[in-house]
Amino acid sequence: MSEMFRITLPDGSVREVAPGTTPADIAAAIGPGLAKAAIAARVDGELRDIMRPFEQDAQLALVTARDEKDALELARHDFAHVMAEAVQHLFPGTQITFGPATDDGFYYDFAPKDRPFTDEDLPAIEAEMRRIIANNEPFIREVWSREQLIETWTRQGETFKAEWAAELPDGEELTIYRQGQWLDMCRGPHMVSTGKLDPQAFKLTRVSGAYWRGDQNNAMLSRIYGTAWLNKKQLDAHLLMLEEAAKRDHRKIGQEMDLFHLQSEAQGSVFWHPKGYILWRELEAYMRRRLDAAGYQEVKTPQLMDARQWEQSGHWGKYRENMFVVPDEIPNTDDAAAIFSGTADLMALKPMNCPAHVLIFRQGIKSYRDLPLRLAEFGCCHRNEPHGALHGIMRVRQFTQDDAHLFVREDQLIGEVAQFIDLLDSVYKHLGFEDYAVKLALRPEQRFGSDDMWDQAEAELREAVLQSSLSDSIKAKFEELPGEGAFYAPKLEFHLTDAIGRTWQVGTIQSDRVLPERLDASYVGQDGERHRPVMLHRAILGTFERFLGILIEHHAGRFPLWLAPVQAVVATIVSDADDYAAEVTAKLRAAGLRVETDLRNEKINYKVREHSLAKVPNLLVVGKREAEEGTVALRQLGSDRQQFLALDDVIAKLAEDAKAPDL
Repeated sequence: MSEMFRITLPDGSVREVAPGTTPADIAAAIGPGLAKAAIAARVDGELRDIMRPFEQDAQLALVTARDEKDALELARHDFAHVMAEAVQHLFPGTQITFGPATDDGFYYDFAPKDRPFTDEDLPAIEAEMRRIIANNEPFIREVWSREQLIETWTRQGETFKAEWAAELPDGEELTIYRQGQWLDMCRGPHMVSTGKLDPQAFKLTRVSGAYWRGDQNNAMLSRIYGTAWLNKKQLDAHLLMLEEAAKRDHRKIGQEMDLFHLQSEAQGSVFWHPKGYILWRELEAYMRRRLDAAGYQEVKTPQLMDARQWEQSGHWGKYRENMFVVPDEIPNTDDAAAIFSGTADLMALKPMNCPAHVLIFRQGIKSYRDLPLRLAEFGCCHRNEPHGALHGIMRVRQFTQDDAHLFVREDQLIGEVAQFIDLLDSVYKHLGFEDYAVKLALRPEQRFGSDDMWDQAEAELREAVLQSSLSDSIKAKFEELPGEGAFYAPKLEFHLTDAIGRTWQVGTIQSDRVLPERLDASYVGQDGERHRPVMLHRAILGTFERFLGILIEHHAGRFPLWLAPVQAVVATIVSDADDYAAEVTAKLRAAGLRVETDLRNEKINYKVREHSLAKVPNLLVVGKREAEEGTVALRQLGSDRQQFLALDDVIAKLAEDAKAPDL
């Protein structure tokens, strides 16, 4: 008799099963309801096909649609395969490449035989996908050899797949998934069949170009994107969110409000207009007040630093391809290899501020009494992001970080992190973000430092979250992200939720014992000996550019009055009120408000519409009667009402409303 496997369920009960038994068999044994609802399984924590037999004793958790994260990942992966099959049915000769799940759906890259795909092709592909779903084709997992993969793809004319298969490691378990007669190279897992997908829960959204393997020297492919959900209700909610997101697009609002522009002469850099730079300056001034009150010391460090410094810090090996590098002195030669040989005579624009802050820390002897030392910098950095990754002011090449580095003793670390979290929480609330999640990114595979060091650093960040004054609701959502830490330190990430439900990873704090060691930072302890400080890398906004983009979209351009670039416009109904409008404007400015005057010979309804589009928070309308009575008609953005108020009352009201948040 074959040896039985012991399968432990979440309630602690154990079932002994014969080899060949699947999680689906156990679901069926428990009950028909669970057998119908189960779509996959977690076996010893690994997400697997529900029809894949057990290989040994295991912990089993059955996955249903209620396990939304797992269910969505499976469904999106399945939809990608269904789309690829549909495309090859409709467009014979098209080659397939890869098609992963994404945060809201999936995409797949194709090499069409005759012409690139267009958005006009999407309705037909959707219809074919629904036919495949209705056929309820089983997803069948098979283990193949590398030679079998290469031979199959070559015979079928799938040159891209054959190229990839030839690079797979020999001897590794390689799998394909088959649905009907169509198959793809895939690690899985998948649901039982295409029929488990809701045919009304997906939509193909757009087509774009993409290079094979992301290399512009390779063939151009057609990438088809789709969004996919578990049911039509979720899809409809997502499409509504996308519609609202389009209205809030920071590029569109930035143009309407005359905040900034982007152009090809400075790819990845922002041209800030006067109104946009007011917004920047107000945010920067607010942050500077918060940092001053929290005991930070502001510094300014060089843009260019010797490449040897980046090599010593470890960044050269990790970030070299994204750094802007220049020769220290241009040789009298056209030979590029001679110019860029080695690192001895190279300089690099800084992609981050941390090594420079260590160099400031190292100036003079530091005592344990000097710690914690909190160095802050609104530091301009540069990273050579690929053209395709640039996106408005959200992803740029030149950016300013609200960066700081805290040099602390071991006994100060948890308290300093907890204080930082409290500061960050207050800042987010002042800027209109009440809801956010805290996540701990744990050690990656490639990292510096010992396991003991990482154990300690991760434990300290967990404890700091508990010691902070965050609300219980935020602490309850705390989660950990295995493998997503930086190469030198674990980090806490802070993910904001905006007004339409999107999440943005913004603030971070990292506990780093590696860089102080590599750059020889030390202080004299109470025992008279040299000790390494722990270096806390932290940011609240992340970068000004990206955070301002998030802020624009979160508020849809309707900023809190203290941040608004123009806080009020005084608009005349008739030219007879011009002098009074100038008087009103002068008094508002004397009260510290940012005001413009609109004396144009246009109808007042035209002026109201124009200033509403520009998101001006307060429109003060004045005519002959208002001039005679010393009043104004106040129209506030988003309200159809207007209030007739005495001028002094309006000034007092707006001046109070425009006060920046208390510290």
